[in-house]
Amino acid sequence: MTRRILLLGGTGEARDLAGRLHADPAFDVVSSLAGRTAAPLLPEGRTRVGGFGGPDGLAAWLRAERIDAVVDATHPFAAVMTDSAVRAAERAGLPLLVLRRPGWTERPGDDWRRVPTLAAAAADLPGERVFLTTGRKDLAPFAGDDRRWFLIRSVDPPEPPLPPRHATVLARGPFTLDEERALLREHAVDCLVTKDGGSPMTEAKLTAARELGVPVVMVDRPPLPPGVASVGTVDRALDWLSRHAG
Repeated sequence: MTRRILLLGGTGEARDLAGRLHADPAFDVVSSLAGRTAAPLLPEGRTRVGGFGGPDGLAAWLRAERIDAVVDATHPFAAVMTDSAVRAAERAGLPLLVLRRPGWTERPGDDWRRVPTLAAAAADLPGERVFLTTGRKDLAPFAGDDRRWFLIRSVDPPEPPLPPRHATVLARGPFTLDEERALLREHAVDCLVTKDGGSPMTEAKLTAARELGVPVVMVDRPPLPPGVASVGTVDRALDWLSRHAG
């Protein structure tokens, strides 16, 4: 029997899982993307782009499409989507798994200041020339700071409100260590603000900061809803699906 899987995607792990499920005749996978990036990297197999209309809309879609299981492989900071997926799966009576890669680990020589939120990061920045890699929609907490200069990097143009003094770099990673080191030096960056995404593809900026003695303000991930099954690798997600889907 073919098992139908809804894969909430957008991450590298989601694309990897989609490709492996697409190649397995035991599964019929549809990947859902939020549509927040103008030209997203598409996974193999069927895709849909856009929201569902909240938990009720998603639950109705799950029933209509006769989905057997849901895998949330969205970004670790997509807390609203995760909460919606958990509630929708409960209402539809379906198993749900969260696929989250492990977070980053501080290494010798790092100067990290962990904070719970972006607002907490903005409230106590240890520098005057700040490199923001928090995403184009999460800049409002820094918008009122007219004392510092900010370097903002994102795939698409950042959304206002923005800090009064800033420069923008539009680029899609991954970036090499040489590129990150050169960027920090070129702009005389003395503070890096980032979210604990955990991806090896975006870790070079942390290595460059360590080498150059740049302090890092690391925003911790929001907690998962209680009782939700979660794994850290695609292999473990496939194992879970073989046991729980259908």
